[in-house]
Amino acid sequence: MCVDYLDTPLGILKLTATSKGVSGIVFADERAENHRCAGKGSEILDRLKEELVSYFEGRLIRFTCPISVEGTSFQKRVWTKLAEIPFGTTKSYGQIATELGQPTAARAVGGANNKNPIPIVIPCHRVVGAQKVLVGFAGGLWRKQWMLEHEGIHLPLG
Repeated sequence: MCVDYLDTPLGILKLTATSKGVSGIVFADERAENHRCAGKGSEILDRLKEELVSYFEGRLIRFTCPISVEGTSFQKRVWTKLAEIPFGTTKSYGQIATELGQPTAARAVGGANNKNPIPIVIPCHRVVGAQKVLVGFAGGLWRKQWMLEHEGIHLPLG
């Protein structure tokens, strides 16, 4: 596992990757020791850092770096749906549940959204409450609001 850090407008991000892809993005309070490695994992982290910088500078709307995430079958289905939400748009938890063929599973979608191991890249910040209000974000609602406003979406807090 490779680990690196990136300073962003949202604070310090702890980035992890394996030789297969990006495995984690965590909003960190401080930097710890990097566990940089050589080879494919290091290349993936370098690419992720470039893409994140481009996103925060307003030059990137879709991430292309490979990902490698662990989760249940349901979580992975939800994360796949999240990755399909275009830049500058939102969907509700209920809409995602309906798209999965489980219209009563909005709470379960929220739970899977909360467990997303690579926020920003898998854009869980683009999922909002049914009344188009900002609710729930493991990294803090202010970060969700910042990213949505960065993408041109202005919504009230729920």
